[in-house]
Amino acid sequence: MNIVTAAQQEGIETGMEAQWSRVLARLRTEFDDGVFNSWFKPLALVNIEDGCAVMAAPTRFMRNWLNANYADRIGQAWAAENPAISDINFIVLSGFAAAAGASPPSEKSPARAPGRKPEPAAVARHRDTEFGAPLDPRFTFDSFVVGRSNELAYAAARRVAENKEVHFNPLFLHGGVGLGKTHLMHAIAWSNREHFPARKVVYLSAEQFMYQFVSSIRYKDTMSFKQKFRSVDLLMIDDLQFIANKQSTQEEFFHTFNALIDHRRQVVISADRSPTDMDGIEERIRSRLGWGLVADIHPTEYELRLGILQQKANKEPEVDISLSVLEFLARKITSNVRELEGALNRMIAHATLIGREVTLEMTREVLQDLLRANVRRISIDEIQRRVADYFNIRLSELLSSRRARQVARPRQVAMYLAKKLTPKSLPDIGRQFGGRDHTTVMHAVKRIDELRLADNVLEEDIQHLERILAS
Repeated sequence: MNIVTAAQQEGIETGMEAQWSRVLARLRTEFDDGVFNSWFKPLALVNIEDGCAVMAAPTRFMRNWLNANYADRIGQAWAAENPAISDINFIVLSGFAAAAGASPPSEKSPARAPGRKPEPAAVARHRDTEFGAPLDPRFTFDSFVVGRSNELAYAAARRVAENKEVHFNPLFLHGGVGLGKTHLMHAIAWSNREHFPARKVVYLSAEQFMYQFVSSIRYKDTMSFKQKFRSVDLLMIDDLQFIANKQSTQEEFFHTFNALIDHRRQVVISADRSPTDMDGIEERIRSRLGWGLVADIHPTEYELRLGILQQKANKEPEVDISLSVLEFLARKITSNVRELEGALNRMIAHATLIGREVTLEMTREVLQDLLRANVRRISIDEIQRRVADYFNIRLSELLSSRRARQVARPRQVAMYLAKKLTPKSLPDIGRQFGGRDHTTVMHAVKRIDELRLADNVLEEDIQHLERILAS
């Protein structure tokens, strides 16, 4: 066991700071004072781990600007100073601005959600000491389109936001990328502040939680960290899967979670999978996450995608987009809401900048790369339908708990194809097969792999299905 003494730890930290000072010196020689003082001087080094230098910027605006304009050059300066560093990561930690002793470039004050009244003094006081991430004013309940795939998560989020009394704690939202988890969490924060302005509401990612915890250890200020996180009325942590296998962070999260629950403070968590399917998370944490309400956000159906597009198109009255174009996009782009909205944004930008009418022909031309990608992307729903048709069974039987061979074997084939032809994880696939466990999917994939070697008929069936799905 390697034991690091306090003196050795201090030496490590001093060495990191010395490296960062030399990196700054390199950058100072390459850029004028205005650029250096505005963009580089306000940064603070948080940690160096696994070949990645983690640096804190005081605002999200500054982090985004650095990523877009100076990330490559800062990375080169780091590599020249320390060849072991192959990557850099900017995070937002507002407390570092004062610690760095610099004045970062000005940024507009955090925007209020559309139509909101000026916030009371109590909220302003909380904002002065807020240590979470900024909230996006676009993400409100009014702008969230509800469908069958997300109605439970939406109803639960509204209940949490509009009731001071805790009904289910925690609220755990899970689903794939771009399905609306972050939107709902921001909406909860906006609505809760509107209904209960004196409450302290904090939203941040699990990554930010971890780096704030690491920083508190580094600067020997863990007590302050504990006090600020355990004093909030509503704590929301996004993308909890990020702390998988981070034992120290999980330990602190566990104690923070328990302290808030014990004092009847509301906790809202999101992740890409349900608590029971989260690998690398301690069993005691997974157990407690299931105490409250676990709400799944499923992939969007056609009607929901069309509703999202119509709502967004209505906010752009200067660009006339026909219903046929919106229907075309809703049918063709099925991956997630972010990609869907991104496609519509491209059409609006093209029409605005070039002045062309938005037609189906123009849509196919402008979005040809995105449409090609979506043609190649096969969905689990499609695999299930094709397999059910091929083996002449009902889709409901394929998703049922029936174990008869004429149903179980096609189900295993469908799971096998879903694992082979889609990027979905085993837990994601299991959820779409009637809420089955990921170990069931793993067994199905292994079984079909074995049978393909010995059963020529099954091998031909699978090859034929793959050709159908690829066509």
